[in-house]
Amino acid sequence: MFEYMGDRLTNAIKNIRGMGKITEENISEAMREIRMALLEADVNYQVVKEFINNVKEKALGMHVENSLKPDELFIKIVKDELIELLGEEASPLVTDKNPTILMLVGLQGSGKTTTAGKLANYLRKKHAKKPLLVACDIYRPAAIEQLQTIGKSLNIPVYENGTNPVTETVKQALEYAKNNNNDYIIIDTAGRLHIDDSLMDELKNISDILHPHETLLVIDAMMGQDAINVIKGFNDKLNLTGVILTKLDGNTKGGVALSVRHLTNVPIKFVGDSEKLDGLSEFHPDRMANRILDMGDILSIAEKVEDIIDEKEALETAKKMKKGDYDLNDFLTSLKQIQKLGPLEKIIKMLPQARNLGLNNINIDHKQIKHIEAIILSMTLEERSHPEILKASRKIRISKGCGRSVEEINRLLKQFEEMKKMMKQFTNGNMKLPF
Repeated sequence: MFEYMGDRLTNAIKNIRGMGKITEENISEAMREIRMALLEADVNYQVVKEFINNVKEKALGMHVENSLKPDELFIKIVKDELIELLGEEASPLVTDKNPTILMLVGLQGSGKTTTAGKLANYLRKKHAKKPLLVACDIYRPAAIEQLQTIGKSLNIPVYENGTNPVTETVKQALEYAKNNNNDYIIIDTAGRLHIDDSLMDELKNISDILHPHETLLVIDAMMGQDAINVIKGFNDKLNLTGVILTKLDGNTKGGVALSVRHLTNVPIKFVGDSEKLDGLSEFHPDRMANRILDMGDILSIAEKVEDIIDEKEALETAKKMKKGDYDLNDFLTSLKQIQKLGPLEKIIKMLPQARNLGLNNINIDHKQIKHIEAIILSMTLEERSHPEILKASRKIRISKGCGRSVEEINRLLKQFEEMKKMMKQFTNGNMKLPF
């Protein structure tokens, strides 16, 4: 997402490096490049026009302080304008009502049912809620079964009432939630191939009965310019409180994210960034702007680590690194924790200057990680704690046990020793990070 647009923007900004000051002449080429980058990313033409005018006006009217270089100031102006376009501040979900009612709406194929499961999973993990999923898509074949399957995989209850009228289902679901202490109700509604009166009437009836605290439109980010018309169509009838953009991990140009808030005044609350049921992230305009401009998203990485990696274990590992006592048992634990963060390629892309350093196209062979695990698991506890005792006969035994060659075992041991030395130097402050 946004990679092509981000590359074009950063390249445009590079063109004014070395300039003594910002003038209309030396930023004209950069502004032309930025305009083309945004238009090619499917950002609405009116939004692009306003964005360019705002950046140009602020850049030419800004006095460059001695401590700042012209390109640094220009980047700051572009970043600030991107943040403003994206909504300035994050718009969190309502979570303080009991029960809190959330209604998901959208066209068919936008990913509502899967998103309902992702939201339930998010609320349980992030806010310690006890959610209830309610199946109100009685038209799409197997929609109810799909939600039940998702609920079962997450161990989250699903209320369904077959193909009975959805107005009855939501009333009964509300009673069920109260009786079972569910403090969050997520309604998965039906969609259509396009907006029509019967769809809107049904959604309006559900809304009138439940008075949901949040009405979220789930929309496919790959829709492009049409997404704005869809948002406006739903918002006119239902008074949307937010948007969830799905499939931002695909080959979407991402322009809809830059157009939504400005043109509809409906905030983006979440983005779907993987097909897995934990693949839902809160939308933070400042973090998204940083990622577009290749400045990284360290805060999101930190949140992922905080949610998954045990703080006590991490501190113990750090102490062992400092003392040089870090062994293959610790390494195996670290590997397993890192894999819980999700695809490593995704984490690497969130680092500052990832695109500039060519890390955005890095491919990690996950089979290699499994091979390393197999080698370590084929060792005894003593061998993992004291790898220096691994002589030829032990290595042959380990090789037979894990199905990997002795050469691979030797390579792993050598790399592990080098890594231990480097980590000890880092933790003792004897080596500076290369960035």
